[in-house]
Amino acid sequence: MGGEPIAAFLSLALPNDLPQKWVDGFLRGLLRIAAKSGVSLAGGDTAESPDGILADIVVVGSVPRGKAILRSGARPGDRIYVSGGLGGSAATLERMRAKPKSKLHPRDFKAHFFPEPRVRLGTALRRKGLASAMIDISDGLSTDLAHICQESRVGAEIEEESIPRAVIGKPAQEVDLRFALHGGEDYELLFSVPRGRRIPLRIAGVPVTEIGRIVRGKRVVITTKRGEAHELVPQGWQHFARNKTTAG
Repeated sequence: MGGEPIAAFLSLALPNDLPQKWVDGFLRGLLRIAAKSGVSLAGGDTAESPDGILADIVVVGSVPRGKAILRSGARPGDRIYVSGGLGGSAATLERMRAKPKSKLHPRDFKAHFFPEPRVRLGTALRRKGLASAMIDISDGLSTDLAHICQESRVGAEIEEESIPRAVIGKPAQEVDLRFALHGGEDYELLFSVPRGRRIPLRIAGVPVTEIGRIVRGKRVVITTKRGEAHELVPQGWQHFARNKTTAG
């Protein structure tokens, strides 16, 4: 929404036989990214868990009154942009599930092991007045684009070829399109830009890519390089759906 983070609150429930080494590593990672983002760990809670590790993190921030970039501001004619590359975390997770005994080098799978919140990009878009609507891609591009369209009461057309796919592994390989469309956990930003606004290739040091436009109606459509058009059905993480399609 273009806000600036202030404080984080952590609730952590752990099995009583969990090694202290794991806890120390978890907190080091949390405090490292908090410091990088200018956030203080202001409180929370701890408890024993009989069923694995449970962590809940709440971050609070601030934004000037009336300046928050909402999901409801997209209008027909706006262009649609995403930051970074999509699908890296979901593709890594599937690889880990397919070969649970195979160890991955975290540095070769940064999107999954070292997620980077796009705080500076979000605040830059707000300060420069570039975005009409915005959301982070935590549930998958198909699902989060649907959220913007529903809140803004519009439709969208995106181009398959324009969607920037993440590169993972060593040797590096581009992820499948299905991960970029539906995977989630990328935490990149999806935003719309009013027509006539010039958008650079990078904002706050992060690459941004135009992938389509906002249209009238309610349909979300994706076009292929062969010119075929199909409805883009949300297949990312549904928070209250009975059948989960991906890990969000």
